[in-house]
Amino acid sequence: MIKILDNKPSREGLGEALVELGEIYPNLIGIGADTSQSTSLGKFAKKYPDRFINVGIAEQNAVGLAVGLSLVGKIPVVSTYAMFLAGRCWEEIRQSVCYNYANVKLVATHAGITVGPDGASHQILEDIAIMRVLPNMTVIVPADANEAKVAVKKSFDIEGPVYIRLSREKLPVITQENEDFVIGKAKILKEGKDCGIISCGVMVYESLVAAEILEKEGISCRVINMHTIKPIDEEVIVDTAKRCGCILTCEEHQISGGLGSSVSEVLISRYPLLQDFVGVGNKFGESGNAQELMKKYELKAENIIEKVKKLVEKKNKV
Repeated sequence: MIKILDNKPSREGLGEALVELGEIYPNLIGIGADTSQSTSLGKFAKKYPDRFINVGIAEQNAVGLAVGLSLVGKIPVVSTYAMFLAGRCWEEIRQSVCYNYANVKLVATHAGITVGPDGASHQILEDIAIMRVLPNMTVIVPADANEAKVAVKKSFDIEGPVYIRLSREKLPVITQENEDFVIGKAKILKEGKDCGIISCGVMVYESLVAAEILEKEGISCRVINMHTIKPIDEEVIVDTAKRCGCILTCEEHQISGGLGSSVSEVLISRYPLLQDFVGVGNKFGESGNAQELMKKYELKAENIIEKVKKLVEKKNKV
């Protein structure tokens, strides 16, 4: 039985983490772009107003400012909507942050289809792809608010650029507060032998729901929370492939270039096998209720169940 501890947006983990980190790191600077209340960066701004900068609706300036601050010993955290942080600022992130290996933490909120009514213009489904392709960039997609909080805190333990992808919609909280979290090391949430389900972000909960239903039908699934997309945990991917014989990846992102592609790159070189994907298939989002959109774009537990059954059937015919 899945234990749900709370329901809240993963973005809330950002504000909680920064308030705590502010006491430890006097050189922490928060940078917002007129969205700080929405992103939860406002919690840090309220407690440390002298260490918060609002650049207004000028996201590229926020990233440029962050790089300058990092070069004089500050640890800047830039947070705004994922569409504008990853999308609008991609050149600045490539040229100034990654090329210079600047110690800048980029925390993008309101990612994916679950942004809901804001529609396609705000529902970035390509950010994992364009962030993970950048040299020197670490990419993290937490499963819930608790994991988001610890991920932000752990990002301060490593030098260099980090991109953390968070949600707007309330999500079931399924991880414990201050649970063990190692960047680059996936979490095995459930053991199984018939199919490996590797998920990130919103899709971790959906995967657990699917695995629970499948278990009752006699199909045993190993469920992996692949919270770090880059560097990806190659060893757990290969081990899961060997144990299960087929793998399904699940992400609230375009199938192309995201988690599924990352897993494929590992498998094709180390342990080729049957793989399928749950994700958005070459489409833009649209306005609507978040859960209705998840259903329309086939990102629910029922879609995972259907694809697992097909994979297991194919595997058994080989």
